[in-house]
Amino acid sequence: MDLPHHGYRETKPRARAAPPAGDSVLFEDTSSAAPAMNSQGYYTSGYNMGGPSNDMQGGGGMNNLFADPMANAAMMYGSSLANQGKDMVNKEISRFMTVNKLKYFFAVDTRYVLKKLMILMFPYTHQDWEVRYHRDTPLTPRQDVNASDLYIPTMAFITYILLAGMALGIQKRFSPEVLGLCASTALVWVIIEVLVMLLSLYLLTVHTDLSTFDLIAYSGYKYVGMIFTVLCGLLFGSDGYFVAFAWSSFALMFFIVRSLKMKILPSLSSDSMGMGSNAKPQLRLYITVASALFQPIIIYWLTSHLVR
Repeated sequence: MDLPHHGYRETKPRARAAPPAGDSVLFEDTSSAAPAMNSQGYYTSGYNMGGPSNDMQGGGGMNNLFADPMANAAMMYGSSLANQGKDMVNKEISRFMTVNKLKYFFAVDTRYVLKKLMILMFPYTHQDWEVRYHRDTPLTPRQDVNASDLYIPTMAFITYILLAGMALGIQKRFSPEVLGLCASTALVWVIIEVLVMLLSLYLLTVHTDLSTFDLIAYSGYKYVGMIFTVLCGLLFGSDGYFVAFAWSSFALMFFIVRSLKMKILPSLSSDSMGMGSNAKPQLRLYITVASALFQPIIIYWLTSHLVR
């Protein structure tokens, strides 16, 4: 049965035609991959408009350089010279200062510091002055109270500078220049004392196990007595200053003589048998005594101007 048509027209489905193969498309599908970017952040096209690539330009030159036996020999020789120079520099530095040696002089604890301060101020009550060894190696300061250290001299030096600034401030004479001069003078005296000791031991060809750090330590122990002297001078005036100065000087001299006696004088027995140094025993004794007598002079020079 035919249905009547009310003005509607029958339509047929249309098939999509494929794009022509030879013609270019109007719009390129860019959803699959994004254009590449160069190192400066700009988009570049897929065509190389600048010429040959870097691999084609420099690859051949680098290959020729590494393939040259003379160039390889020169590079190996230069690297070997650099390594030898580095080893020589490290060896020369280790002759004068090594981290392990420096750690040894700071291996202290509270018990050692208290005992050492008591020995420095009251050395007359101390009986055993012999330094102990373990397999030809001296024990650390925390294990042997007779071992020298750099912790107490360093802290005493800093405390002395702070105390000098306070003393100058109380007397209304403080200024950064005066405090800097005080600190530099104290440091220069220590350097001079150590250099004189090293020169004396060298000229007399004294064979001893005293190192430069040991001499710095023994020279820096005077700051403990200097602190005590300045404090007594600030608290009790000039009378207290001279009493404390006398006590600190005699205590430090006794300590220096007894300590250096165990380091310098024991080799006298080997010298008397024709071994070791040719220096006379009296000269070595003079070095020890002169080093002790020099301490009160430095103490008075560095503390007298702080107490008025």
